[in-house]
Amino acid sequence: MEHTRGVIRGRYAENRHQIAASLLAADGRVFSGIHLEAMVGRASVCAEAVALGKAREAGATDLRYVLSVRHPKPSEAAREIKLVPPCGLCRELLLDYGQDLQVVLGGEDELRSESLSQMLPHKYVGTKWAAVDQSR
Repeated sequence: MEHTRGVIRGRYAENRHQIAASLLAADGRVFSGIHLEAMVGRASVCAEAVALGKAREAGATDLRYVLSVRHPKPSEAAREIKLVPPCGLCRELLLDYGQDLQVVLGGEDELRSESLSQMLPHKYVGTKWAAVDQSR
């Protein structure tokens, strides 16, 4: 978690970069990304999607854990970087590439993991590619 906190600490910009995410592959590699806010909200890209793109570019197909953190805005009373679950859109996207992915949740003293598929029990299943083919 400290790695991901360090990513957002170093890159935080109010109203531009508030979330950082990291994906851990089975071989131990870690892929991180930051949220890219856009002037047109729909064009924004979540940190989890950036991290996933880096992982796929590097050839990582066996993704095990995702961890996301949120940096507080200066106007907020809370000052600590906290764990947050991936948004619904990212849950859908991540499950397309890691059916056994675990999400790291909890607080500083009580970290736990939960199956991403349990967090999104009714995932959309389309016909673009076979549901089991995650190697491409």
